[in-house]
This record gives sequence, structure tokens and C-alpha cells, in this order.
Amino acid sequence: MTEQLRVGIIGAGGIAGLHAEAYAQIPDAARVTAVSDIDLPAAEAMSGKLGATPYEDYHAMLAAEVDAVDICLPHHLHADAVVAAARAGKHILCEKPLCTTPDEAAVVRRAVAEAGVTLMCAHNQLFLPAVAAAKEHIAAGELGDIYEVRTNDAFRTGMTAESAGWRARTATAGGGELIDTGYHPSYLLLHLADGQPTQVTAMLANHRLDFLEAEDSAQVLVRFDNGVVGNIATSWAYQPPSDTERFSVFGSKGSLRGGGEWLRLETIDGGSRARRFPAVDTFGAEIAHFVRCVSTGERPPHTEIEGSVVLEVIMAAYRSAESGRVVGLSGLGV
Repeated sequence: MTEQLRVGIIGAGGIAGLHAEAYAQIPDAARVTAVSDIDLPAAEAMSGKLGATPYEDYHAMLAAEVDAVDICLPHHLHADAVVAAARAGKHILCEKPLCTTPDEAAVVRRAVAEAGVTLMCAHNQLFLPAVAAAKEHIAAGELGDIYEVRTNDAFRTGMTAESAGWRARTATAGGGELIDTGYHPSYLLLHLADGQPTQVTAMLANHRLDFLEAEDSAQVLVRFDNGVVGNIATSWAYQPPSDTERFSVFGSKGSLRGGGEWLRLETIDGGSRARRFPAVDTFGAEIAHFVRCVSTGERPPHTEIEGSVVLEVIMAAYRSAESGRVVGLSGLGV
């Protein structure tokens, strides 16, 4: 690998632009040298801004001189791209979700393990300062034994039947809102609960976006092997109050809640502490961390393993909502 990581972006849609801007912030460490998209003019437009080479077929790009790929495709195309990149010996940053089925996840894990490459899931909310601070408080025992964790990610989307595109179809999205925006509070829940999920129950609804084939809102309960009970609330249908926290953690000695740039901790002895953090470009932080992991061999915070567990929880939530039952998880066996 060259000293400057050469990155190929697969998919030139909206999220790819945010990723490209993030690489531009670390020009000494990484540079986008190729962009592929089946819409060749889109690849050419992005490539022209970056001084990169455009490709219509990402397989041709994988044969070029790139060290890593950044996958920014519709959900149902993630697994094939990850496997192809791994077999080509390229390190991988993959936008959420990792893939759309447990069978795909097993294939992805096997391909990455056999190739010995680094895969990092693009779980950008892990890089919020409040999340990192919350983990520090929990690890220091300031909350005591953790009882419950709650995560939220809801907003009233302006998406329409005309603009929804592949997101409107279950076959291409893998589900509805839960596997899309709901993926963020799902991985955040697992990160803060710090255990293996064992049971899932869920209720889904389509309150407003009737052009979707699946849900626009979800409520999910998760039991973990360490005794923690988790709750995920997520929606595209409504706008929550402005002071709604992104996450809450409750323990035997106290509790905390936080957003992107704030955190408040309260203990049962009456102590309290409020903290504010400067705004952080989470895409920039995420991509800088990916580049560092590839360069140093450091394990990313969430690899194909954690990505598979998040997907397992979401798929169990879909099964629970359909059956009206609590779904037990046997674990990935990895």
C-alpha cells in the first residue's frame, strides 16, 4: 500500500458526496482516485471534482490501483460489492446497513475473513462526542450496574413517492425505516448496552408514508445477556420535541442522557453534571478513523461482526412484528 491511501468510491449518490468531502479533509492520508456508478455521467461528475478516474463497472475499478473502497450503494447491492472488494484484496468502508439478510451477512463475514482485509461499518454516530463521553462514564462505573438503555432517531421526512426511489421497495431497501434511519439507534443501542442481544420484540407502523411497502416507524425492545433491556424508537413520520435525547442510560447509581453535542449525568446521591461539546463532522471523524485503521492495523469500532449483529436484531424485529411474538436470538457463532 502506498503511504497515501488510494480510495475508490462505489456509488455516486448523495451520501457519496459527504464521504468525498471527508476524504478531502485528510489529503496527506488519503485521496479518492476512482469513482464508479452504473450512471456513468454521475461517476464522471464526481470524478471531475475530485481529480479521480470514473468507472461504470466497479469490478473494473477493483482491478485498478486502489487500496480501499467506500461502498455507498443502495442497500441490496452492499453484499455483492463487499464480497467482490474483499476478494480483490481491498479494504472496505461500507455504509449502513452491512447487507440485508443474515445469509448475506454470513457470506460477507466469510469473504472478509478469507481475504484478511479490514472492513469497517460506517456507523458515524459512534463518533459523536456525547457517545464517547457516555461510554467513559459507564466504563468508570459512575452509573453502577446498567439496567436499561434507550435510543431515539426520529424526524418528519420530506420524502415523497417520487423521491423515495429504491427506498420505497422492500426488495431493494431490505425493509422500511427501521433498516434505514433506524439502523443508527440500533447500532448505538448495542454500543451502549455492551452485551449480546438474546431476545427481540417489536411493533411497526406506517403512520404517514403509505407509498412505502414497509414501515415508517418502529418501536423495538431488546434483551441482552448482561441483563440490560434496551428500547429503540425510530420514525420518519413525526418530528419529536426539540429536547428529545438521542440516548439514555439508566443504572443502579444514576442515569445519563445525551444528544449530539450535550450530555447530562445525574446520580442517586443528588449529584449532577452537564457537559457541552463542540460540533463534530461525524462523517469526517468516521473516515479519518477508517484510514487510520487501515494504516495501523487497528480494529475498527464496528466491523462485519458488529454489523451482522445489528442486522440480526433488525431482522428479528421484523419477524417479531409479523408474528406478534418475542424472538429469541441464538447468536452468530462468530
